[in-house]
Amino acid sequence: MADIPILGALLTRLLGPARATVAQEFLRFGVVGTIGFLVDSGVLYGAIALGAGLYLGRAISYLAAATATWALNRAWTFRGRGTGPVHRQWALFVAVNLLGFALNYGTYAAMVATLPVVAANPILGVAAGSIAGMFTNFVLSRRLVFKG
Repeated sequence: MADIPILGALLTRLLGPARATVAQEFLRFGVVGTIGFLVDSGVLYGAIALGAGLYLGRAISYLAAATATWALNRAWTFRGRGTGPVHRQWALFVAVNLLGFALNYGTYAAMVATLPVVAANPILGVAAGSIAGMFTNFVLSRRLVFKG
């Protein structure tokens, strides 16, 4: 990655400059996604503790995580890309990531509803949902929200 010159050089040598750029962005996106996972999980458990329940709590936690990942992706993953007012970029990020959200939340809801271990430990569903939506969110974010 550009932040780790040796990794960036290795990726460029292995993949070529264009693919190395995409790979570096995807790695950053994954790091940001991990932070988003922590935000998502923390807010979910907080919302559950406040009585929101497994489903409403997850909707609230997803919105919090989406906001955090948008800000981090804007500042680091896709730094300097994307145009327009910040609030519109955030709204576009949330809108275009609805497909990833559908995969994410659908995976979570299906697992909570069918697997007692996930209902008892919702973080497992959050993790599975995050992975399910990650690839779609990366492509949509890169091509529509933070286009070069």
